[in-house]
Amino acid sequence: VQLQASGGGLVQAGGSLRLSCAASGREIGSYVTGWFRQAPGKEREFMAAINWGGGTDYADSVKGRFTISRDNAKNTAYLQMNSLKPEDTAVYYCAVGRIWLRRKDGDLYGYWGQGTQVTVSS
Repeated sequence: VQLQASGGGLVQAGGSLRLSCAASGREIGSYVTGWFRQAPGKEREFMAAINWGGGTDYADSVKGRFTISRDNAKNTAYLQMNSLKPEDTAVYYCAVGRIWLRRKDGDLYGYWGQGTQVTVSS
């Protein structure tokens, strides 16, 4: 699976962005798709995941603000980010894996996109 993340940018606090993760090579609807982020000097952090049945899970820090979704026809996953805060500033990565029970563990995702920078100004 090849993943291409896009949609990052500079936004003011309170604004919104939608990240996209376009996949090729496999149908991501058959896998777990996750979004992670990594800020400078910090560890990689789980944000959200969606499984083959459409089930979703979120980190507590983004519940109610971020929404993960997937368009199987476009073989693309999305992360809608609303009410952005300066602390959301990071490089965001999409990833694809198989194990829903360990969806928050980035080490269990076998395929990763290249990352897209999100910067939220105060």
